[in-house]
Amino acid sequence: MTTLTSYEDFQQRINDFLTAKLDSLTINDAKLLEAMRYGLLIGGKRMRPYLAYITGQATAANLNDIDAVAGALECIHAYSLLHDDLPAMDDDDLRRGKPTCHKAFDEATAILAGDALQTLAFDILANHSFSTKPNSATLPLQVKLIQQLVRASGYLGMCGGQALDLAATDKSIPLSELEVLHSLKTGALLEAAVLMPAECSEQVTNEHKQILSEYAQLIGLAYQVQDDIIDLTSTEEQLGKPVGSDLAANKSTYPALLGLQGAQDKAENLLQQALQALARLPYNTQSLADFATFIVKRSH
Repeated sequence: MTTLTSYEDFQQRINDFLTAKLDSLTINDAKLLEAMRYGLLIGGKRMRPYLAYITGQATAANLNDIDAVAGALECIHAYSLLHDDLPAMDDDDLRRGKPTCHKAFDEATAILAGDALQTLAFDILANHSFSTKPNSATLPLQVKLIQQLVRASGYLGMCGGQALDLAATDKSIPLSELEVLHSLKTGALLEAAVLMPAECSEQVTNEHKQILSEYAQLIGLAYQVQDDIIDLTSTEEQLGKPVGSDLAANKSTYPALLGLQGAQDKAENLLQQALQALARLPYNTQSLADFATFIVKRSH
């Protein structure tokens, strides 16, 4: 069985997979395809694919199956960034140290590139030849995975969270509402990056899925808490985009509600809860534990 042992391993694997998918597309409009390539392959940490791969390895899933899961997740993430950066949304000029898609091309092309990447995600899942037998007696694996990604990325997940985020601009919202907002906007897709690979493993029980879901929800929240901290404490060079953008947009953040130290304490507490959840699983979860630690300790 293929084993990924380093960040470079998984990054190369997912980049090769995504590049091959784009290269396989018939060129109808060269500009749109180039914008899709720009948005998908411009760089990034590839955290959702990495989380999918290490979950797949921990649960003995076939990594060829996880390629499709990781690719679909990254297409959804990339599309969301293209749209988030638009003037009607976050109005950002830089992404990963480079011009955002609507600056490199134009707004209409950036919108269409995001739309096309979103549909590419579901195309990948629908047409991949999965080796795993479905855990469900009634649903094919592809349908189950598409259901999970739809929930994570649509109204009940990422898009719904983004709407709540827009509605909260120029308002002070309580901590409970902020946590719901981010559990949808950021956490839902991270949770899918754990639960979709678990669905591709024939040995993961429903009880184990519940524990993995708990872990994923905790690190999803920790990710956003740390993002808010980084937005205050990092540099533009480290972030690849302007520092203090949330503050400038007058958004409620964890440091704003809890203070910087309070936010740091919350991130650490979420990390410890995530590690405790992993300890209840009968797998080698060291990579998942290391990932949770990275989420909270990162500086960009």
